Amino acid sequence: MNLTNTMHVDATAIRPTATAADARDKARSFLEALRKPATALETAEAVLLVVSELVTNALRHGGGTYTLRLTAHPDLIEAAVDDPSPQAPRLRAPDPTGATGGFGWHMVNHLARTTTVTRRPAGGKTVTALLPR
Repeated sequence: MNLTNTMHVDATAIRPTATAADARDKARSFLEALRKPATALETAEAVLLVVSELVTNALRHGGGTYTLRLTAHPDLIEAAVDDPSPQAPRLRAPDPTGATGGFGWHMVNHLARTTTVTRRPAGGKTVTALLPR
């Protein structure tokens, strides 16, 4: 991977009132700050959806704290979210009523070129999605 044209930003939420909207705002600012080649509208929307879903899951299942890391590589946007929960995301049957969810991890895996879940030695996990730029 050619890393000569990279840009990186971290956003950490350590307060329980952090929201997925905060993370989307950080991601939007990150995408707007990219130099050429910037992202296409469709790519930007996919990144915002993935960030929103990963952060929502971290807030809901990871104790309310997360660290979001966004990195732009020449051909990829990398979105990584750390949270203190060791529980990996899992595919489950979506609830068509919307009461229990089940759509998000399917969506992340559909939009991303690759997803990985890495357990951190100090505890918790990192969920990373690589999206085409």
